[in-house]
Amino acid sequence: MTKDRRPIIAAILRVLDEAGRPAGSTRIARALRAAGIDLDQRMVRNYLAMTDTEGMTVNLGRGGRKLTERGRQELAAAGAIDKVGFIDARGEELAYQMTFAPRRRRGTVVLNLSTVPKGRLEDARRIVALVLKARLGMGQVGILDPAGTVAAGPASSDGDAVIGTVCALTLNGLLAAAGVPVVSRFGGLLQMQDGEPYRFTHIIRYDGTTLDPIEIFIKAGMTSVESAATSGSGIIGASFREVPAIALPGVHKVVRQMDEAGLGGMVVVGRPGRPLAEIPVDRGRAGLIVAAGLNPIAAVQEAGIPTENRAMARLCEFRDLQPLL
Repeated sequence: MTKDRRPIIAAILRVLDEAGRPAGSTRIARALRAAGIDLDQRMVRNYLAMTDTEGMTVNLGRGGRKLTERGRQELAAAGAIDKVGFIDARGEELAYQMTFAPRRRRGTVVLNLSTVPKGRLEDARRIVALVLKARLGMGQVGILDPAGTVAAGPASSDGDAVIGTVCALTLNGLLAAAGVPVVSRFGGLLQMQDGEPYRFTHIIRYDGTTLDPIEIFIKAGMTSVESAATSGSGIIGASFREVPAIALPGVHKVVRQMDEAGLGGMVVVGRPGRPLAEIPVDRGRAGLIVAAGLNPIAAVQEAGIPTENRAMARLCEFRDLQPLL
């Protein structure tokens, strides 16, 4: 494979990976156009023939192409520079595509997907409920799938169940729908004291990373979410956003609507031009601290239950979610 073809090959493999199931050239071409890569179906088929030859995809005929383990390895090995900022762009794309209407309780929200061993699902559910009750996640609803068949989930085996948690990006989607421009600056570890945010101890900018920051911190074992949920003090995952100060009334309205719809969590709204949790904010803007939607899963990992996580996994119809408390 020539070097100049690798970015396009990586983009096609990424489409298949995110789809979570086989896809044909029409769907792949549409997804590539949305990502700014203009290839017609014939060219997509040519590239897919190359990936078939190199064992990165399997041709299922009318069923489309399926990503192989070799393809996943190639995707993981794609140049890091090509992937910098992907998380930021992925978040903006999902927030824009959201359709949830709080008053009607209908439409799509952004979902994280995680796997746990089936035999530990009930233990995991209790921990998830504990964290959500403390408002350190997003909302009170999600997905519990003992069979592990949720489409587009993380790689799982027959021994895994899937847990879906509402992603904090859902707030971005609702703010955008309300006409409030929002900028996601970074994800990080937030120190909680007496139930209140104190300061960020580690941060990773969304526009400078190839991986979701909260996933990184969970795998590194750097959280103490269960302690924060039970005692008010600990380290949780959180993100920092900024909005125009003039839009604060709209921000407060959206936060209330999320609470009323059962999607609320810890959202701390700062004052115009004033630091929030020691993070400076420019004049004319205000900061927001939002608890990470993966915090319940971080607590599950802390309890010694192995997890595999995929932040911002996909959009999900609100009606398909179930109470987790």
